Amino acid sequence: MALEGSTKQEIITQHARAAGDTGSPEVQVALLTGRINGLSQHFAAHKKDHHSRRGLIRMVNSRRKLLDYLKQTHPTAYGTLIAALGLRK
Repeated sequence: MALEGSTKQEIITQHARAAGDTGSPEVQVALLTGRINGLSQHFAAHKKDHHSRRGLIRMVNSRRKLLDYLKQTHPTAYGTLIAALGLRK
């Protein structure tokens, strides 16, 4: 499910490195996390929606790759992002 415009802007402003930043790994991971959480709620109601489940798996894999990259390049930013989003407990 797509994020609403206001929700998307809030996520971008919270996790941006600088003003106008929409492409940094932190912002991309945060946006993917929002979309993944929305789809998880969708699958609670629609258990047999396998086509959308494929998209969910693709988003999870993309987020994992971005997190691996961030962990290698900016370990402190990785730690703060994981704590802020509540991932990898």
